[in-house]
Amino acid sequence: MTIEVVNRQRLSRVDRDRLAELASETLSALGRANAEVTLVLVRDPAIRKLNRRFRGKDTATDVLSFPASDQREESAAVVERESLGDVVISTDTAVKQARDAGYSLERELSELVIHGVLHLCGYDHENDNGKMNRVELRLRRKLLDEE
Repeated sequence: MTIEVVNRQRLSRVDRDRLAELASETLSALGRANAEVTLVLVRDPAIRKLNRRFRGKDTATDVLSFPASDQREESAAVVERESLGDVVISTDTAVKQARDAGYSLERELSELVIHGVLHLCGYDHENDNGKMNRVELRLRRKLLDEE
């Protein structure tokens, strides 16, 4: 499993190793231990631009997920690694949300990593009658509250 963390912001100090570890734990819990994911940390202007371009929403948001292409080479061999795509997180928005919720920034970023990885694994809270929310809450309890 390969988790790459790209930090394109300087607003906040982040524990890149911890975020990568959490993404790995999330993938393992979802039965996707061989998957690859890239986590990208940006500021609000960058995520707003992405949100406008890809979702038609001219506003900053906390997290966006960009699944890799669905076109995969199929063969009789077992696929060793599967690239799921990218999770982009705005640290500006995460700081605000953490403050509003009374959380640490680390906790807020952790929740956003779980949320983004779930989207890459095919979950969609807008259309699944609460399934993603249930899985997300279970993963938060398992991966964040037992620490």
